[in-house]
Amino acid sequence: MTQIETLKQEMREVLENNILRFWIDRMQDEEHGGFYGRIDNGNVLHADADKGAILNARILWTFSAAYRVLRKPEYLAMATRAKDYIIDHFIDPEYGGVYWSLDYKGQPKDTKKQFYAIGFAIYGFSEYARATGDREALEYALDLYDCIEEHALDREQNGYIEAMTRDWQPIADMRLSELDANYPKSQNTHLHIIEPYANLLRCLKEMRAQESCDYVPALGSVLPIGISVPEETIVSVEASLRNLIDIFTDRILNPETHHLDLFFEMDWTRGAGQLESYGHDIECSWLMHEAALVLGDPHILNKMEPIVQMVAKASEKGLNPDGSMIHEANLTAGTKDDDLHWWVQAESVVGFYNIYQHFHDEAALEKALRCWQYIKDNLIDYQHGEWYWSRHPDGSLNTVDDKAGFWKCPYHNGRMCLEIMER
Repeated sequence: MTQIETLKQEMREVLENNILRFWIDRMQDEEHGGFYGRIDNGNVLHADADKGAILNARILWTFSAAYRVLRKPEYLAMATRAKDYIIDHFIDPEYGGVYWSLDYKGQPKDTKKQFYAIGFAIYGFSEYARATGDREALEYALDLYDCIEEHALDREQNGYIEAMTRDWQPIADMRLSELDANYPKSQNTHLHIIEPYANLLRCLKEMRAQESCDYVPALGSVLPIGISVPEETIVSVEASLRNLIDIFTDRILNPETHHLDLFFEMDWTRGAGQLESYGHDIECSWLMHEAALVLGDPHILNKMEPIVQMVAKASEKGLNPDGSMIHEANLTAGTKDDDLHWWVQAESVVGFYNIYQHFHDEAALEKALRCWQYIKDNLIDYQHGEWYWSRHPDGSLNTVDDKAGFWKCPYHNGRMCLEIMER
């Protein structure tokens, strides 16, 4: 068995028996519907924890993708459960978009419209449509795409803002989390808009080619009966994706350092000091590349591929000798977060494997394999399932942050496995 074949076999084993099995067995809320909001690092269930849009949308994406690749009915059941719960509880029936959070019983709690969360809902719905041909899921994805384009797009200075109130009014606190600086535009939100837009375009192209839908829409729906994908819909999403690629190359990319800057004013003035997020750099390198590949324009691809390699190379500043990657650094303050987060390691594996796959860089393959070895040795919980949040620089385990929760989802690590299995 070759090194790559072994890697793919290990990825499937971890995906199915460590990650997906944990979520199937431990996170389904049979009393109030959907999924529980939290299991802490001690593997204790908090059944009364709030239910977050990010968690539920990422569950939808992960199990939809797992079903698309592996065709196991239990994965489709989980994906459908997530899809139905988001439609019934997170979608705002009055103003559109998705609520940020619900209480544990499924009632709206924080009703703000964070465009990052709406992006993940598009990601999940479009992947469900890819996996099943379901027209309803595609219509929700397109409706949420319209929400972002209508309410988040800055038509004067380009780019997408962070958040609005429930009824699409300006909101003072636009932060994605308490860890973020309060700026109207961010790299992170743009990254997780380009990601679902690329997936939506891929879904539209596939469904147009296959003409496969099993849902008969109601009168006035987005897609008329018998026509899976109108050409104008594809043209619109393509235009949005082209614009996002330009935003990354012309605004977010720091031309001097080749890192991706994190926070911006409305006029794209860089804010919050000189920050370098190595995990976002390596994740962004392959997601930008994916967007260009899905778009299929050779001129854009020729422009993007040198940048993809430069950003991946810049991220190596965060690598440790054991193959792990630290989180980020604030060069202005002279500080760094050198915890070894689960998501940073997962994205490192995919990002460096992408460089190896497309640019025949054997050193990048070695970086991916070394990081994967670090994950196997330090982050996977073989006893209880799933991965630990992080380890500290001294190797000790982070015993504070969740095993599953508002931000700890099966998406980064599950996607890593699926990406390597499919490549």
